[in-house]
Amino acid sequence: MKITSILLLCLTFTIERADGGEPDADTLAVATFRTGDTEIFLVDPVSGDSFNLTKSPRSNERYPSWSPDGGRVAFNSDRDGTFNLFVIDADGKNLRQLTHEKAPVVAGMQSWPVDGSWIYFGLFGEGPPRMCRIRPDGSNFKVVGEGIDPAISPDGKTIAYANVVPGGHCLFVMDIDGKNIRRLTTRPNAWAGVHASWAPDGDTIVYADRVGDALEIFRIDRDGTNVKQLTSLGRAATSPAVSPDGGRISFRLCDEIYWRDAKTSERAYKERRGDKRPVWVMSIDGSNPRLIEPLHYQTTIDGSRAPWKPRSRIATN
Repeated sequence: MKITSILLLCLTFTIERADGGEPDADTLAVATFRTGDTEIFLVDPVSGDSFNLTKSPRSNERYPSWSPDGGRVAFNSDRDGTFNLFVIDADGKNLRQLTHEKAPVVAGMQSWPVDGSWIYFGLFGEGPPRMCRIRPDGSNFKVVGEGIDPAISPDGKTIAYANVVPGGHCLFVMDIDGKNIRRLTTRPNAWAGVHASWAPDGDTIVYADRVGDALEIFRIDRDGTNVKQLTSLGRAATSPAVSPDGGRISFRLCDEIYWRDAKTSERAYKERRGDKRPVWVMSIDGSNPRLIEPLHYQTTIDGSRAPWKPRSRIATN
């Protein structure tokens, strides 16, 4: 029985690693300035092994997001003069520019439904912030509503996003046709950084909200019930992303909310301190929050998420 159990364990491990050698697909897409320019790296959070995905000197890349099959990464780059949306294969090939905006317009965070049919993203810079979607081949661009950092639910039916209310920002959801808008949080967050993200089951949203003089990570059911504060770190915890197995959350932790005014923001970007906004991880219930040491230094100052590579066995093409 013992020999049989060992053989079964080895077989299971082989199956887990068969699609590329990454146990549990624990690869994070991270914006970092380790090369001097801001690039998107794929990083093993345990070993620290990394791959420079974007390799674009003299430009800035940020806000990576995985396609649901783990085969592509969308990101923003200013190589065309302002931050536009791009997509690239996970091996660094087949780069495609999807949007062609001009300054002062910039593209924001993105998300994909589980079927990979669309990329949802934000546009800022002229008028109210817009939430948009586009096909991964660059076709069928459409504005779907006003709001910030649209996060499409895994089933592709609901958008979670932030929007401005008197006194700050709150978390909202709406149907993909722009109807049935519901406000989920009631206390205005003056410092933004809501950065909503869905759990893989599509029932839960994680986001950042104000607690005193800090930002902490919360979770909430998609109907606005069962709100739970997950972190109590007393700093600026933002940009959560849930692991494919639904068991962990990566997030960024900054020692201050420097973006609260222009002066402190200018100082932070000028200092470009290597440990300003490292990547942390915790269990889905908020327990055991800890620093990911290979992502302690040289992460970007901006709020880019560190999303987990999806497991191909649970994604669809």
